[in-house]
Amino acid sequence: MSEQSVHLRSIRLTLSFDGTDFSGWQRQSNARTIQGELEDKLAKMTGEKIVIHGAGRTDSGVHALAMTAHFATNSAIACSSFRSGLNSLLADSIKVMQVEEVDSTFHSRISARAKVYQYFFTTEEIVPPHRRFYCAQLLGPFDLEKARQCLPFILGRHDFASFEATGSRDKGKTGGRGALREIFSVSLSAVENPSPEYLFEICGNGFLRKMVRNIVGTLIEVGQHRMTVADFADVLQRKDRSLAGPTAPACGLFLKKVYYDESWSAT
Repeated sequence: MSEQSVHLRSIRLTLSFDGTDFSGWQRQSNARTIQGELEDKLAKMTGEKIVIHGAGRTDSGVHALAMTAHFATNSAIACSSFRSGLNSLLADSIKVMQVEEVDSTFHSRISARAKVYQYFFTTEEIVPPHRRFYCAQLLGPFDLEKARQCLPFILGRHDFASFEATGSRDKGKTGGRGALREIFSVSLSAVENPSPEYLFEICGNGFLRKMVRNIVGTLIEVGQHRMTVADFADVLQRKDRSLAGPTAPACGLFLKKVYYDESWSAT
C-alpha cells in the first residue's frame, strides 16, 4: 500500500490506447476494458478502490490518441511515479502520456468543452496489414466531392437523433439537451497513409453513442451514390435512425483530443 496523503487528491490522466483487444472503455464484469485495466492497476499502486472517470465511453475496437480521465485518491504517489508505474503495469496497448494533479472541481466529461474524432477508411481492394485494425475497408467507387457536399448540413447546432445508436441516452428523461449537439468543424479529405485512404474529422461539444460512425456510414452511402445529398439533409431533419446509413466499422475511429478551454477554435 502506498504512503497516504493528508488530503484527497484529484489526478488527471491523458491516455493513448489501441482499442482492438478491448470491449470498449466502460468497466464490465466479464470483459476486458480500458477503464477496468486502469482501475485494477491503480488499486495495486495505491491500495485503494479506485473509480476512474473518462471523457467519454468509447466502443469496442475504437482507439484514442488522447483520452482524458481522472480519479480521486488519498495516495501521496507523485504524478511522475503514477505515470511510470502505470506504464510498467499496463499492457503495451494502453499508455499514460501525461499525469497532473488538478482541482477537485475538474471532471473529465462534464468539464470538457469540445472533442475531436477522426475516422479513417479506404475503398481500396487491398488494405496494408499494418492498417487493418485502424482503417475501415468499404469497397466500391467513392465520390469524395459528392460526400463533401453533405458537410455543411452537419455544422452548427442540430438534433442528431437520426445518427444516434440505441441506448445512447434515456429518451424518457425530461430536461437536459436530448439529442442536441453543436458541431464546430468538420472535414473529409483524401490522404496517403501510405496507401490511399479517406479521413473524416469532426469537432463538437459532444457526441451521441455511435454518432460519428453513423454519420460516416451515411456519408459513404452518398459517396457511393446509394443516397443523394438531398437525402442526407432530409435524414438529419427527420430524426429517424432507420433512414440513415449503416454504422461504419469501429476500427477506423479515433478520439483525437478533448479540449477543456476554447483553444479548439484556433485549430
